[in-house]
Amino acid sequence: MSKRWYQENKRDPWRREAKSKGYRARSAYKLLQIQERFKIIKKGNNILDIGCHPGGWTQVSVELVEDSGLVIGVDLLMTSSIEGAEIIIGDITENSTLEKITDIMEDKEFDVVISDISPRLTGRYDTDQAISLELSTMSLDAAFVLLKVGGNFVTKIFQGRGVEGLVESAKKRFKNVNRYTPTASRTASSETYLICQNRLLNPRKGSKNSAIEEVKSHLENIGIITENDNSVEEETVVGFRKYSKIEKD
Repeated sequence: MSKRWYQENKRDPWRREAKSKGYRARSAYKLLQIQERFKIIKKGNNILDIGCHPGGWTQVSVELVEDSGLVIGVDLLMTSSIEGAEIIIGDITENSTLEKITDIMEDKEFDVVISDISPRLTGRYDTDQAISLELSTMSLDAAFVLLKVGGNFVTKIFQGRGVEGLVESAKKRFKNVNRYTPTASRTASSETYLICQNRLLNPRKGSKNSAIEEVKSHLENIGIITENDNSVEEETVVGFRKYSKIEKD
């Protein structure tokens, strides 16, 4: 951890505000600002928070749905309990995790799926952005399966190559899709949020079986994914099989 990062983090007004209000992370204000702009969460809603650790978005969700709603947080990392929420340790892509969610939900459906999920940063922008793209696409697929028709989905994305493929996949599955950067996001960060409202009954004509397939196809078309390319010296394995580092012109 650099001295510069520590000093900037210490001066961060959103971090100080979050601490004073009892939120576990400054990111809580990002969701609050998204809510103020788009009104994605209503009192009494059922919400799934994918990648909930450390719990800031889950805390905000509990406040917004009040006592008549239900909030479930899922993460691979252990997250301390949050009053008013159910926390599950697990992988959203695994059946065992989905079964736990189904047991809690019983016959209810989700009104909103949110995801502030981020990769464990390596410091290599191309790699971090590619892994983030995979995680956001995975969350989109999970959201479309779990959301009721008319439901809303929010996920974090990092601007970069391949993001347009994810945006197009979202537009095939939701009536309205917008990009929005809260003022609580760090100025130096390339992060923004994909706000997807009104889940469609079925994906629009021309969609593939999953967003993962569509984004993978998009990455192949723009030359980011290469198959059996022995000329590439440096590769990083991620969920889209093979992500090849391509030097910018």
